[in-house]
Amino acid sequence: MRFDPAAELLPFPSHAAVAVAVESGMADAGVVAIENLINGSVQETLDILIHETTLQIQAELLLPIEHNLVAPPGTRADQVRVIFSHPQALGQCRKFLERCFPKAQAEAALSTTEAVKLAMKRPGDAAAIATERAAQLEGGEIIARDIQDAESNVTRFLMLGRGHQQPTGHDRTSIAFTFVEDRPGALASVLTAFASAGINCTKIESRPTKATFGEYVFLIDFEGHQDDLQGKAVLDAIRPLCGELKVFGSYPRG
Repeated sequence: MRFDPAAELLPFPSHAAVAVAVESGMADAGVVAIENLINGSVQETLDILIHETTLQIQAELLLPIEHNLVAPPGTRADQVRVIFSHPQALGQCRKFLERCFPKAQAEAALSTTEAVKLAMKRPGDAAAIATERAAQLEGGEIIARDIQDAESNVTRFLMLGRGHQQPTGHDRTSIAFTFVEDRPGALASVLTAFASAGINCTKIESRPTKATFGEYVFLIDFEGHQDDLQGKAVLDAIRPLCGELKVFGSYPRG
């Protein structure tokens, strides 16, 4: 809604379904969560970008996240025995759950909105961790507000689509790469190339290749655009060092 208030909104049950909808032409663009202040990276989205799609990142959105405990109208807190939510939301509210509902069973849902739907189907003994909008959409009642473990809880979302974004002068580029063989200094050689080019890497992490145990895909976000002179030069410099190099896209920084 913040990215394009005039757009037609199409809900899907998972990040993978969002990517498929865009790839098939059912949707023009899709929003997926990539990183949370409390819980870190969203592994499902990373794996989709690495293994499952050729879509490009078009933009990033940094949104404050306020979680609420939502239940069917009239439900009391002492009646709650089951709490549904997406695993990310459950992790972001861990301290609240341990303090206020230590005996309640946490159940994973595909999304926070789906969690409200599940809670609404139960006989008055369930609640969901969800947004205020999800409560409004599904007819739930908020029985506790702002229950996330950090007041400044923020999630970074990506807009996936087709095509190549032009440089704006305030961009970020996301890449993934592997090495042909595991050898001392392989990763350091890539990072040295960025340092030599004077390019700041804002994030680095790894994910299993899913092919061989102990082999990893490395992911880097760096400041700048792949079409900038510096960005193009550093990608050309590291390409011979890598077994595979995939550019997820260059896009305006949020």
